[in-house]
Amino acid sequence: MICQPGPTIHLDTHRSGERDLVGAWLRGPVPVLSAVPARAFPPLAAETDEGMAMTTMTERKRRVTGGVDTHRDVNVVAALDERGSELGVQSFATTPAGYRAALRWLRRFGTLEKVGVEGTGSYGAGLTRYLHSEVIEISCPNRQRRRSHGKSDPVDAIAAAKAVLSGEAVIEPKTRTGKVEAIRALRTSDRSARHARIKALNQMRALLLTGPEELREQFRGTTPWRMVRIAVRLRPGDPTTAVGATKYSLRLLARRVLELEAEMAALKSILRPLVASTAPELVSRHGVGTDTAGALLVAAGDNPERLSDERSFAHYCGISPIDASSGTVVRKRLNRGGNRFANEALWRIVMVRMVSDPATRLYMERRVKEGKSKREAMRCLKRYVARELYPLLTSIGP
Repeated sequence: MICQPGPTIHLDTHRSGERDLVGAWLRGPVPVLSAVPARAFPPLAAETDEGMAMTTMTERKRRVTGGVDTHRDVNVVAALDERGSELGVQSFATTPAGYRAALRWLRRFGTLEKVGVEGTGSYGAGLTRYLHSEVIEISCPNRQRRRSHGKSDPVDAIAAAKAVLSGEAVIEPKTRTGKVEAIRALRTSDRSARHARIKALNQMRALLLTGPEELREQFRGTTPWRMVRIAVRLRPGDPTTAVGATKYSLRLLARRVLELEAEMAALKSILRPLVASTAPELVSRHGVGTDTAGALLVAAGDNPERLSDERSFAHYCGISPIDASSGTVVRKRLNRGGNRFANEALWRIVMVRMVSDPATRLYMERRVKEGKSKREAMRCLKRYVARELYPLLTSIGP
């Protein structure tokens, strides 16, 4: 392409005698043989709403991690981006409407990845059910950081989000929506009734121990249930005297024991078929009864697949040793954490098998001959029972 030379433009001179190129440009184009015609350049695009919308869509692709500090009436929610920068902190009511508002608020910042929730089995249970597929359970806050930096609800919410973002918190919470949740609720009432019955019986014994001689002679040598049967038929007389008040208290406590017994019998009639229908193979194993099976089912939850393997289950039950090595000292210590109800259930299964299972008795004898104490051999048996029962827990139906 050959450009035709245009008319000659005389460049003005500045006072200093130099050429005034700016002035020449304002007067018109300067002919240059290598120049491309002005019409060859496309016009500059002005900023439009479409460009702004494209920027907004890019921002929405930000990956967001949430953290929640749960309370009875208010949940404090924090949002962090993928770099750990704080995006915001907001409080929401612990109601279905509050859960929906919290989810909308988190998604406003970008794509929601995960949400770390404290207290998924207490104050955070409702929010966990609403956001289950996106929730990571936060076991406990960093106590060392809390001592050095103090505590507040926004700080705890941000710490929960950071625990998820760093990969420190990886536990999937329980769903609490199936048969196992029903078993947990019934077991709570049953356990409360048992404790209250034991407490009432102990109070009756204490009253008789310090009571008048005539009552002590009347109840001397009686079994607990004989004591209850006699006390429930007492005639207090004047409850303002020492003898009358003791008889009145004994009769009230005896009636309470009988009422608790009736409650426990009703709960047992519900729990037994419920546990058997939920995990029939588990109940059929030697030494496993309704109570121990219920404790193990509640420990595993309605979604036992959240425990990746039998080693995770053993650690959760507190029966796997923990490393306690330092320097040249290599050793392990007892795991005193975990779910103590599940730990107790495994202990009871082992105790039953030690009495009635020949293979278990032979195992104990062999371990003792190898130099282990009885407690150490029982710990090995608990680990073996957990390995045996874990596949049965993961195969329960909905």
